[in-house]
Amino acid sequence: MKPTCFKSIPILIFAVWGVMFLSGCNKAYYSAMEKIGKEKRHILVADVQEVKESQTKAQDEFKDALSRIRELYAFNGKDLEIYYKRLKASYEDCDARAIQVEKRVNIVKQVALDLFTEWEGEIKQINDAGLKASSLQTLTDAKKRYKQLDIAMNKATQGMYPVLAKLNDHTLYLKHNLNAKAVGSMGNEVVSIEQEVAALIENMTLSIREADNFIKNF
Repeated sequence: MKPTCFKSIPILIFAVWGVMFLSGCNKAYYSAMEKIGKEKRHILVADVQEVKESQTKAQDEFKDALSRIRELYAFNGKDLEIYYKRLKASYEDCDARAIQVEKRVNIVKQVALDLFTEWEGEIKQINDAGLKASSLQTLTDAKKRYKQLDIAMNKATQGMYPVLAKLNDHTLYLKHNLNAKAVGSMGNEVVSIEQEVAALIENMTLSIREADNFIKNF
């Protein structure tokens, strides 16, 4: 994991820290980040930015896969294997991106949980009633903003898998049946895939918008 706002930090260091985090060594990761002045709040914002960037790329890749499907239905008798290879490459891109998106969403969830848990614990240490109430309200507002983001991220993430399943079906079927008759038998599916890709793109757009709002207001 390499947040964009930390580009001055050597890539190797971030790679090691990212492995530490994903391996469950959260405390070591947070400790290392604190040494360079980055608290959980900064980390969460950077990780949300990572999700946003991955989802933006995913939109393009799923659109590209849909284009490959449309090419199949415009098949003009040329080498069908070329179309198959294009579809296979697009499916693999989408599949790899879906894995990346889900990993980054899970990182956001963990950092958010850790941040809010720490925040709640620190509020209990505040003695001044006014300051405690103010901090508690800020936490409540932050949780509400994050909840909106979390719902949007979940919907967009889960929406990838039905589309991936259909892309995989098409890819495997075409692999086994490289002929014009096979393409014709798949024709009824294009409308369904178009609708699911359109819904996925819309959900990702909403998730990206929520990410922007969260980053701006957090």
